[in-house]
Amino acid sequence: MGISTDLGPMRQVRLAGGTINYHDTGAGAPVVFVHGLLVNADLWRKVVPRVAAAGHRCLTPDWPFGSHTEPVPGVDLSPTGAADLISNFLRELDLRDVTVVANDTGGAITQIMLSRDRDRVGRVVLTNCDAYEKFFPQPFTMLPTLARIPGVLAVALQSLRWRPALRLPIAFGLVTKHTPPREITESYLSPSRDRADIRADLRRFLRGIHHRYTLEAARGFPDLELPVLLAWAREDRSFRPEFAERLAADLPNATLRMIDDSLTFIAEDQPELLSELIVEFTRLHATP
Repeated sequence: MGISTDLGPMRQVRLAGGTINYHDTGAGAPVVFVHGLLVNADLWRKVVPRVAAAGHRCLTPDWPFGSHTEPVPGVDLSPTGAADLISNFLRELDLRDVTVVANDTGGAITQIMLSRDRDRVGRVVLTNCDAYEKFFPQPFTMLPTLARIPGVLAVALQSLRWRPALRLPIAFGLVTKHTPPREITESYLSPSRDRADIRADLRRFLRGIHHRYTLEAARGFPDLELPVLLAWAREDRSFRPEFAERLAADLPNATLRMIDDSLTFIAEDQPELLSELIVEFTRLHATP
């Protein structure tokens, strides 16, 4: 689970097939955060306090994407199953008019969710994330195949015990300007590295990744009237500015804001600016 005390107290919610840990802090209109692969709620540790202080209830789940601590062997972890997990989370907690903030793999899962059930969503913030034919982008395209080979995933995770390895492109080298503190990288990597049950969840999730899901979700973009903010890191080498421009052109109610001096994990590299953009966007598109 996320270890940062800035995220608020940890709670649990029972959903179909498993239990999800989440942090809950603040009061007001709800903001739900969706992280990506091999990170957890700690990704948002620098953003949540600022958004909560602006008058929002911030909920940051540890989604079962490899850095969770509550195994979910009964949960469908296909892309559509993961998308439905988000919808079920909103429904179980009776959250309405939600702002969903998503990053990386979580952005792809959010797009799939919006194509299936967006009744409780009021607006969406997508930071650099998978979409269209990039699910995953290079060099991560090999991961679904590697997840099918017995033992390979465990060996790869063990190799990341060596801190210099965390700057490799297949680790955090392409997604953050600087490696997060050791306690945070351990929060991300130790669950699937050290526990076979969590690694089994990660393997199931990886095996299901395929761009047919994001391409199918994109076919519904013309009908998506929800306000969407694309808060995009200009220097990202996996999801370049033209990728954001393509999303902005296809989403009928999208606003594109480019962010300097950041890679994919804007919440890590530029948390203050991202927080400001989220708060500004929610106020601009507040429900009367």
